[in-house]
Order: sequence, then structure tokens, then C-alpha cells
Amino acid sequence: MSTRTQIIENLDGCFGSLGEVATKLTDDQWSSPSLCPEWNVQGVLAHVIAIEEILSGWWPDALTDAPPFASVPPIHAELSAAPPSTLIDRLHATFDRRHSELDALDDAAFTTPCATPVGPGTYGRFMGIRVFDCWVHERDIRVPLGLPGDDSGPAAEMALDEVRGSLGYIVGKRMGFPDGASIAFELTGPVQRRLFVKVDGRATVVDELANPKVTVTTDSLTFMLLACGRIDPEGAISDGRITWSGDETLGARAARNLRFTM
Repeated sequence: MSTRTQIIENLDGCFGSLGEVATKLTDDQWSSPSLCPEWNVQGVLAHVIAIEEILSGWWPDALTDAPPFASVPPIHAELSAAPPSTLIDRLHATFDRRHSELDALDDAAFTTPCATPVGPGTYGRFMGIRVFDCWVHERDIRVPLGLPGDDSGPAAEMALDEVRGSLGYIVGKRMGFPDGASIAFELTGPVQRRLFVKVDGRATVVDELANPKVTVTTDSLTFMLLACGRIDPEGAISDGRITWSGDETLGARAARNLRFTM
């Protein structure tokens, strides 16, 4: 399966799942707080739709070319104030349009240079970030409302890969691990993964690691919510969702400083 196919399938999965969540919300749930401090549930959905709308019909002409992000705030304001039925109709229309646009592209198109939210990259890299963003925003809604859903699968794996790619920065800068330190993250599920970082001059993600200085154990959803700054690490520590073994100081520092984005 090509990278393009994987990304499109994962985005379609996120679009479909967000659509299902939106159609099942009660009147009170639309105005309930989300895990994003500045937005309620409707605000989160308005944000996702606004981003996909400004991506509709846009194509990068150069590596420095970015989408018209200046158009996002007015769209977000409009949709945040719209009746839920109007927002749901916009959501489905926008997601359908985005699917048609992406499906019309070939593999080579996904290698087109363009600006991404994390710096210069390719159109495919940008769309992979969209999978991450949409996957996290669904949890912004479902988790505080206690709505059931599947936190495993290919889209969850791709979203986790975004965090894995930033673990060197997280461990080296956010956690401030010293030279010679190392850490293993044991993710117990729904996505099961072992992630390793070694500090040798700089913090680097490695495929294998013998005798890490500290091992942090948690479930993949808690890991993602902490990395995205969605939940208070003290709560996850106190209720046992995240634990550590090995170096006590490094373990406590790791558990409390996973956040790298909001």
C-alpha cells in the first residue's frame, strides 16, 4: 500500500468517525467543554471543518507556499455560532469534497514540496499531520463526554508516529534528560508500542535500547493526551495511568513533561 493510499484511508477513517460523533451529540453536548481549553465541542468541530475548507482547492506552488490560514478564524467564528444541523451539513460536504480531491491525486503529487505546520515538507507529509490533528480532535470531544470509540487502528498508529518523531525533542528539551540518559516508553494498548530515546550528545529516537535508565509505562491514549497537553499529568500519575521504573528522578520528570503541543 502506498503512502498516499494509507494517508487517504486514515483521513477517511477520521472524517467518518468525527461525522458519527457529531451526528450523535445531544443539544447539551454541543456546548460542553472539550479538552481544548479555548473551545467547546462545537468549537472543535468548527476548527476541523475550517482547516479542511481552506485546504479545499488549494495546491502548493512552491516549498514556501502555505494554505490561506488567515481565512480560518472567520470560518471558525461562523461555524461556532451556527445551528448544529448546519455545522453537520457543512462537515459532511467538506469531508466529501476533500476525499474527492485527495483521491484524484497520484502518488507523485504527494511528494510535491510545500510548507507544513512543522516546517518545509511535502504535501503528503502535510496530510499525514492532518490525520494526527483530526484523530486528536476526536478525542478532544469523546474523552470529556465519555463517548465510546476505537482508539486503535491505522489512524491511531499514524497519529502516534507524529509523537514518536518528536520524542528526541521532548526528551532532550522538554524533559531535559542529561547526556548518557536513556528512556523506554512501554505503551500497553490499544496501540501497543515500545519507543526508545537515547541521549548521546543529543536525544535521538532509536529502534532498540538495552538497559534504559528509566521505563515509563502507560496506555497509548494517555500517552497521546499527555503529549498533546490535553490532560494534567498529576491526575494520570495519581490514578496509575502512567507509572515508571528505574531512575526515580528521570521517571518523574518524564511523566510530568511529555507535552510538546496543544
